[in-house]
Amino acid sequence: MSSTLVLLMTLGHAAMLFGVAILGGAINSVAGGGSFLCFPALLFTGVPPVNANATNTLALWPGTLASVGAYRREFSKADARQIYSLVITGIAGALIGAILLLKTPQLTFLHMVPWLLASATVIFAFSSRISRWVREREARGGAHMMTGAALVQLGIAVYIGFFGAGAGILMLALFAFMGMESIHTMNAFKTMLASICNGVALIAFIVAKAIFWPQALVMLVGAAFGGYFGAHFAQKVAPAKVRLIVIFIGAGLSIYFFVKQYAL
Repeated sequence: MSSTLVLLMTLGHAAMLFGVAILGGAINSVAGGGSFLCFPALLFTGVPPVNANATNTLALWPGTLASVGAYRREFSKADARQIYSLVITGIAGALIGAILLLKTPQLTFLHMVPWLLASATVIFAFSSRISRWVREREARGGAHMMTGAALVQLGIAVYIGFFGAGAGILMLALFAFMGMESIHTMNAFKTMLASICNGVALIAFIVAKAIFWPQALVMLVGAAFGGYFGAHFAQKVAPAKVRLIVIFIGAGLSIYFFVKQYAL
């Protein structure tokens, strides 16, 4: 089934996926939320939902990984001991989430798509308020609250391995509860953990042969291209406007898939 669909990728589909990946990479560099474009685009071109999620993870992962290097100074300032347990549970959770995804029947995951997109859209819509709360907590200073943090990260990592959109803001909130004081340090650890979790999930997807490589490579190049120029022009674009566009896209796609799945 997979090989047939790969062979049937037309030039038009390749061009569409490349263009969408450029937009997704650019949006990720400015405000986040590129998955709201890239994942549905793969579905629209006929990639089965589980494979579309795995392929989308690969397409956008290098951009996230590259961002880790931009935060190297923050890592040198922070107490890395705060994050060791989160890395361990993150690896375990991402592997569990990826295996759950691979064990989920295509039709079942397809029925979950509108709910996952809607949930991620809500998380993304409220992310600015959560970020504001994080910054206010940073200004006041917070006590360390490590109890249960590793288990919470385990749950977040399971979600990352299974779907992942909007997980970054959940990690920021977790770091605030842990008492981290610098928003830059929080973003650094968020990016690092997201890269690790998605990398672990990718290993499972590759071993299971769940990735559609032609589509993934086309989108990977597009996302890298979009991410580079998106970062270059980020200061000229109002992130709030881009975020609003992403929210509308997420809401529209959620409604579309709800209607498609549940219309009589």
